[in-house]
Amino acid sequence: MNSLFGLSHNATLLVWTLLVIVFLVTLIAKYKWNPFVTLLLSALALGLLAGMEYQKLIKSITGGLGGTLGTIAIVIGLGTMLGKMMAESGGAERIATTLVDRFGEKRVHWAMMLVGFVVGIPVFFEVGLILLIPVVFMVARKTKMSLLQIGIPVLAGLSTVHGLVPPHPAPMIAIDAYGANLGKTILYALIVGLPTAVIAGPLFGKFIGKRIQVQPPTELAEQFATKSVKTLPNFGITLVTILMPVILMLIGSIADILDPEAVHVFTPFAKFIGHEVIALLISAVFSFFSLGFARGFKKEDISRFTSECLAPTASIILIIGGGGAFKQVLIDSGVGGAIASLATQTHVNLIFFGWLVAALIRVATGSATVAMTTAAGIVAPVLAVSSGAPIELVVLATGAGSLILSHVNDAGFWMIKEFFGMSVVQTLKSWTVMETLLSVVGLIFILILSVFI
Repeated sequence: MNSLFGLSHNATLLVWTLLVIVFLVTLIAKYKWNPFVTLLLSALALGLLAGMEYQKLIKSITGGLGGTLGTIAIVIGLGTMLGKMMAESGGAERIATTLVDRFGEKRVHWAMMLVGFVVGIPVFFEVGLILLIPVVFMVARKTKMSLLQIGIPVLAGLSTVHGLVPPHPAPMIAIDAYGANLGKTILYALIVGLPTAVIAGPLFGKFIGKRIQVQPPTELAEQFATKSVKTLPNFGITLVTILMPVILMLIGSIADILDPEAVHVFTPFAKFIGHEVIALLISAVFSFFSLGFARGFKKEDISRFTSECLAPTASIILIIGGGGAFKQVLIDSGVGGAIASLATQTHVNLIFFGWLVAALIRVATGSATVAMTTAAGIVAPVLAVSSGAPIELVVLATGAGSLILSHVNDAGFWMIKEFFGMSVVQTLKSWTVMETLLSVVGLIFILILSVFI
């Protein structure tokens, strides 16, 4: 299996890899196979075609899966609990209404982008969408503005954070695979993400909102208009709760930068609380009190909230684990080294390379998570033997690539279509274009930032 039609060993490995990726993409995109099962089958196929020993292949798959989920599974679980507390307490609505009041009706679409950006930090895109759809409907009805002019900025904020800003699983996967600095990644993500969200959100939203007039389904609007809480929590405590994990991680990174030798006694403690697992654990527990007990919920309520919210995360956790297994086989089979050799010989721009790999997989599979996990396995070996591009910017480029061109093979596409009461064509013209703008504009800002770093 080490040679194919007289090709060199590296070339043969690359051909097998291409065939396996086509196999993976076809099963997911065309035949709708479960991504987790498909990723495991693809990992097995690649290892066997590359000539790996059976026991080594099994060890590679299990080690890659377990190693990937060691941190990511905890991050997902704790982040989901934090998001659930926001939903049940009314914290997300409190943030939205406060920002809208302060920005005013004429600038409300700018406020909604910030709402999506802030609320999206601790929660998945889908969860953030569910949380904020009632606010979108309420604001559109109150201001008489186009539903898309209000909704697109929220979607842009949520999607930008989902693809670029830790502690979301997608950027965390790349941070772990590339060995990037968490604090620097967060800083650069904010520098790149905010202007990107502005262009794809308020600016594009105003443009498309004038051209596509839609109304949400009546039953859906009435359902979301029902409030689950009589009074909303305080804005300040809600904001502190949501931003706490990011603040703690930034404290740890800043302490590490200012005192790399850990001379000061505070530095080890700051790095400890700044670890993503500890930061999210502290924040989740804090939310039980700030958005739970303080809001009148009983211990039985909080126990039920934190149990109910975990079931929907099982699928994404398994997909991430499968991606980790596939990534490890790419490395252990020698494919990573072959790709690294080819990339270094062609002097490819590593930032663009990370973006392109993720973008191609995203378009084919419709999953940002599959795109990110698979791209991380392909790009990581290239980074390991290359220099010249800040690793943190390659993380962001991979994340930006994973957002591009959401279309009919993406579950999020249909979710947006139904919530906003649009046709397929209208969804392509609004949501798909917005996602592509996020991806391309994000890449441009990343390349500009690379000039100064």
